[in-house]
Amino acid sequence: MKVRIEIDDSVNEEEVIIRCRNMNETVLRIQSAVMEQNETGHSMLLKQGGKDYYLPVEEILFFETECKAVYAHTRENILETEYKLYELEELLPGFFMRISKSAIVNLNHIYSIARNLASSSVVEFAHSHKQVYVSRSYYKALVERLAEKRRKL
Repeated sequence: MKVRIEIDDSVNEEEVIIRCRNMNETVLRIQSAVMEQNETGHSMLLKQGGKDYYLPVEEILFFETECKAVYAHTRENILETEYKLYELEELLPGFFMRISKSAIVNLNHIYSIARNLASSSVVEFAHSHKQVYVSRSYYKALVERLAEKRRKL
């Protein structure tokens, strides 16, 4: 594998190109690592009690819908966002994942999953009492994504 860096003062935005013969696991891991590196440091506008907060997305444990509103949960707070879940899926970095019709989680904060074969399983977060449910249809994909992250370490 060759790695080449080209410096061009006329470039407005950095671009990473991966040139490969075919798509394989190594290429996917490289793509994921580059995307994840690029996705840190973003802030999101959230609201609580008439105040606007600009919170780094890395601090958000999960998003969930309730009564047609979408809320971002941190370790201690619940803040409202103006986005719909389908919009968040497009905007959020790759370490977020949809786990039900009503929730998107930050994979970096998941501490455990209590599996329930009959209904939804419970996702718990590190250093927080909060939990959210993963539906059966999303469970396998969630476990696979977490296993993929673990292999990178």
